[in-house]
Amino acid sequence: MKGLTALALLAATTQVSAETVRFVTCPVYRDADSGKKSGCWLAEDRTSGRRYDVSLAPSKPDWNHEVLVEGETASAPATPCGDPALDPVRTSILPGSCTRQMLPAEGYPGRKFVLPQRNVAPMAVARIAPPGPYSARTFHLLYDFDADFLIYQYDDYFLDAAITWLRAARPRAITVTGYAATIAATVSGHLLAEDPGIARRRAEKTTEALVRLGVDPKIITTRWRRAAAAVNIPEADGLAEASRRRVDIAAIP
Repeated sequence: MKGLTALALLAATTQVSAETVRFVTCPVYRDADSGKKSGCWLAEDRTSGRRYDVSLAPSKPDWNHEVLVEGETASAPATPCGDPALDPVRTSILPGSCTRQMLPAEGYPGRKFVLPQRNVAPMAVARIAPPGPYSARTFHLLYDFDADFLIYQYDDYFLDAAITWLRAARPRAITVTGYAATIAATVSGHLLAEDPGIARRRAEKTTEALVRLGVDPKIITTRWRRAAAAVNIPEADGLAEASRRRVDIAAIP
């Protein structure tokens, strides 16, 4: 430890190794004391008996339904919601029904509401065109499990970045490819596999969105693939399972 400052030494001793978790459960809402939207979403892995704070997920649970939780334990041990946080984390609402559960604040402050980093700017805000020269580029949109609609704000942010670049680069060809995680996996006793048709619906809806945003449909080729493999893309924040549920927008200037 020679050469470490006291602050660095403290950080080194308080950090924990990240652990990947994936489970299905009924979500719990905790009231909190830090004002509007500071309440917490919690989820217990029934197999391990450990409960996690999943409030940082881009899409929130519905306490009437089961939720698929996919995430990593956060390196920082702070617990503003009373349980260790998953960060990054994704939550997907499943059909299974749940009984609503709400906990009191119990002294936990929760988190004061702040806009997420991936937050699309209002349409009234002028977009700055990225400078050229332009080379081939691929953009990615990610989805909740078995869903074909964009994750509010999270995917809006990525789609906005894509269309801003496309308008500036004026590509001669665009290929939109939808993917689905159709290979079944058992998670918390649930056999999970996405609908095989969802890859096509994801791709077709993305193509429709691009056309509505001004892209010439004649330059777009729409494809879809099942049994998607995991890919290492920034949008997935290192979550392999989340990366399988996506649309790729590949542009050739």
